[in-house]
Amino acid sequence: MKILERRIYRGPNLYARFPVVRLRLDLGALEAWPTAKLPGFVEGLLAVMPTLEEHTCSYGTHGGFLRRMREDEGTWLGHVLEHVAIEIQVLTGAKVSFGKTRSADEPGHYHVIYEFEEERVGEAAGQLALRLLHSLLPPELRPDRDELDYRRELDDLIEFAQRRQFGPSTASIIRAAEDRDIPWIRLNDYSLVQLGHGRYQKRIQATVTSETRHIAVDIASDKELTNRILADLGLPVPKQHVVRSTERAVDAARRLGYPVVVKPLDANHGRGVSIDLSDDDAVRLAFSKAQEHSRHVIVETYIKGFDHRMLVVNGELIAVAKRVPGHVVGDGEHTIEQLVEQVNSDPRRGIGHEKVLTRIELDHQALRLLEQGGLTPLSVLPAGQTFYLRSTGNLSTGGTAIDLTDVVHPDNREVAVRAARGIGLDVAGIDFIIPDISQSHRVVGGAICEVNAAPGFRMHVSPTEGTPRDVAGPVIEMLFPAGTPSRIPIAAITGTNGKTTVSRMLAHIQKMSGFTVGLCTTDGVYIDGERTVVGDMTGPMAAQMVLRDPRVDFAVLETARGGLLRAGMGYRSCNVGCVLNVTSDHLGLGGIESLDQLAEVKRIVVEVARDVAVLNADDERVLLMGGNTDAKRIAYVTMNPKHDLVRQHIRAGGAAAVLEEGINGHMITLYDRGSHIPLLWAHLIPATLEGKAMFNVQNAMFAALMAFVMGCKVDNIRQGLRTFDTTYFQAPGRLNVFDKLPFRVILDYGHNPAAVRAIADLAQRLEVAGARVCVLAAPGDRRDEDLMEIARAAASAFDRFVLRTDDDTRGRDRDQITGLLRKGLLGAGVDAARVQVIPDEQQSIDAALALCKPGDLLVVFGDKISRCWKQITKFKDANATTEAAPEPVRMEPVEVPGTTKRFELGGTLVEDERGVRIVRETED
Repeated sequence: MKILERRIYRGPNLYARFPVVRLRLDLGALEAWPTAKLPGFVEGLLAVMPTLEEHTCSYGTHGGFLRRMREDEGTWLGHVLEHVAIEIQVLTGAKVSFGKTRSADEPGHYHVIYEFEEERVGEAAGQLALRLLHSLLPPELRPDRDELDYRRELDDLIEFAQRRQFGPSTASIIRAAEDRDIPWIRLNDYSLVQLGHGRYQKRIQATVTSETRHIAVDIASDKELTNRILADLGLPVPKQHVVRSTERAVDAARRLGYPVVVKPLDANHGRGVSIDLSDDDAVRLAFSKAQEHSRHVIVETYIKGFDHRMLVVNGELIAVAKRVPGHVVGDGEHTIEQLVEQVNSDPRRGIGHEKVLTRIELDHQALRLLEQGGLTPLSVLPAGQTFYLRSTGNLSTGGTAIDLTDVVHPDNREVAVRAARGIGLDVAGIDFIIPDISQSHRVVGGAICEVNAAPGFRMHVSPTEGTPRDVAGPVIEMLFPAGTPSRIPIAAITGTNGKTTVSRMLAHIQKMSGFTVGLCTTDGVYIDGERTVVGDMTGPMAAQMVLRDPRVDFAVLETARGGLLRAGMGYRSCNVGCVLNVTSDHLGLGGIESLDQLAEVKRIVVEVARDVAVLNADDERVLLMGGNTDAKRIAYVTMNPKHDLVRQHIRAGGAAAVLEEGINGHMITLYDRGSHIPLLWAHLIPATLEGKAMFNVQNAMFAALMAFVMGCKVDNIRQGLRTFDTTYFQAPGRLNVFDKLPFRVILDYGHNPAAVRAIADLAQRLEVAGARVCVLAAPGDRRDEDLMEIARAAASAFDRFVLRTDDDTRGRDRDQITGLLRKGLLGAGVDAARVQVIPDEQQSIDAALALCKPGDLLVVFGDKISRCWKQITKFKDANATTEAAPEPVRMEPVEVPGTTKRFELGGTLVEDERGVRIVRETED
């Protein structure tokens, strides 16, 4: 049994709307060994992992998975691996439960899918699960004889998970954000998180927020300065001195008067803190421990009482917890060491922040306190006697917490709030020592010993005793007050053809409407019209680039099949999801063998749409996607004004874009809630080449409808479409027309049958005085039938063909690609004399350009678009014998004010090196 492939889906995907791991597992000989045939396997697994009994599996009841393993033949090991990988993650502290296992396309091969919270922990859980199953097999079926120390490796994984997974504070803030429908993105391997998208984003790092002032954190980190500021405000604080030597520490303690506290100047989590020190020797020892964490050490008066953490958020006291140091209670029988083991056996205790409580360790501080008490780890305490193994009540060192929020005295509440404001922290943990928090400090005494930036939330969200408090909610409400947006509008666009053009059209419309648009396309990421990243940027990483940019307030995300199959989507949901079409392309790649499977991939975009799903009503597979969306509304695009379903949809008040025939040609018309809005004549949109490029008419309809349902004004939509053209600089590789030669050239990136057919249809619609010439190619990784279909799609539209290949043939022989294209053309009735084969892209384009005569039309299906465009625009036509005479221009006479002089200016209309028409002036 081995893992052949591992895929990590970080967003919505084919299997779930949340992150999952997919393993391609080869059972090998174990395909013949389901669990019921493996002697002792189920019992051995249950002995190692008894919590598997809680898995319900398909039965939906406690013990359901064990029943599956035992009944009849049992279940296959791929299914077992799924459950074990999930349970291992649960044991590390993750909250995961989803999984499924399905047979793949080969016997003995399975796709094992399971949920994860942290990517690397999820991967490691799958690997450990595989090794655990191997270790439980009979010797003759094991792939290796290495012994597995499962308990040790699980502990190692738990520690690794602690470093990788969010701590309880960060996790609670994220949950509070999710409860309020605020999106989040993890920005590093630790606790730096972006809340919200684009220009509305805020950031947190644990409980430090983007609103936390740096100067306030600096002050709080300096315990001496904090003490002085609070004292100057009249708040109760202990007297203290900062020292750098042992003897000065002793001297300070004598001056302050015993007992004292010794602690590092700038450490946290109770590290290096020693309290209730009553003699010089104790101070000397405590000083050496404090200096392990800081060069400067504080000696301060010891305040009698209990340690209380008071959490202040945005100037309001949110929670109070009494922190009890880690301790044991004697029973007259067991040693202190045994009592610690009993305490640590509490299932609520774990490693680090794995669980709500942390294990107690018999470390230096515990041994020092035992020594002070005249005890050792082997001592037996009398029944009922409590012994504290820690000086402080930090949960991270084994302490416990008791919630006392409801009983805190108003005077003490005021002290905490004033202290937080005095230091300047938006989120502050005030450590307040007082005998009874329900009594005023003015009566029973008490003092603030520390003010903490980035206070931990664990003691408040999961107290050992008392009521759990929602302390993360106020943080979110501080960052995003009621009515404050956290999301930017997101439009996600997918389909086989037209994605890039529709995305660019929509981005252009929204930019004209005043938005700062982030756009992902096949040629890069654009922020406010400026390309910031070059390359095919239609996957999840590119989407996150846009959503993380603090300038962006509108996102247009072209979403391609490849990214969806490789890693899922880069965001949990979009406002509008649009599917343009599903036609044959990339079949046979990535496990997608049919159009129905391809449609299932494209459908993800509308499955996660929140507001509107925009669908092509003229494509049956896209039309059926309406049953798979949770969007509030569905809007349709149709070029058939008699479409019965769309007619019913419109009559019911639905939104649609319809291409209607009018006296002046085709009119793009919008319908919504009973309104009929004639938008624009198709021939007035430059990208449609006077209405002849019907595929761009349809693309404009999609862009217009998406803009409309996202609240764009109709006039802005009209203006956007009328100013969008398909020049190379606005839409490279998408119907780029060059008219500066004696013949017209069209450059397009079309690389599948539907795209080639659309350009071929346009070529036939255009008025051409001469011949129609085509430079045709196809990607090498497509199926044989796809290459021949591309050739057949172009066959009837052109008079001459030049066949070429891409620079990267994707594993195919060049002659095989051109051979299949040639075979497709000849099979469609094209005369062999009209077909020329020149495999190199540059040579083929040069040959085609040289072949063309005045009045011809040359269509180039290009791969390296930038190189192709330069080649076309720099071509010098050898057939042109004379240059066209410059066009004369006369200007209006110019009179010079205050004189009788009068000038008449004229010149010739010429083009500069950029192709811009200018007047070269001459004085008359």
